[in-house]
Amino acid sequence: MLKLTGDHRHEIAAHGERDYPYECCGLLLGDFAAGDLKTIAEIYPISNAREEAAKRNRFLITPEEFREGEQYAEKSGLAVVGFYHSHPDHPAVPSGYDLDHAWPLYSYLIVSVAAGVAGDLRSWEMEPDRSKFTEEEIQGVR
Repeated sequence: MLKLTGDHRHEIAAHGERDYPYECCGLLLGDFAAGDLKTIAEIYPISNAREEAAKRNRFLITPEEFREGEQYAEKSGLAVVGFYHSHPDHPAVPSGYDLDHAWPLYSYLIVSVAAGVAGDLRSWEMEPDRSKFTEEEIQGVR
């Protein structure tokens, strides 16, 4: 389960709308609680480093930006608990490409942005055997 506030949801939606028609991306910073609960404390936006022609349906976080995000989280007493990105003009459902590039344990939050307006927000976790994503309950979004 992923716990985030309405403010976090709005930050992610606004990032998706700003970057439309390209995919936006960023880190979910927080902590891993008992059970399977991940609590989000901060959203850490990152610029999509993918080449211009591919930004409409792919995102890339460079190793340097990921390291900067991890260092920021550590200094703040937080951890990277997941990632978010947008799907311009597509549902908030992970693609095969998303599955191929995901890591177990993390949450993968996807916001659908249709014609520049953010809509559906859904979260996914990769199965331990890396075979598929399972939808994760989101708590606290209004």
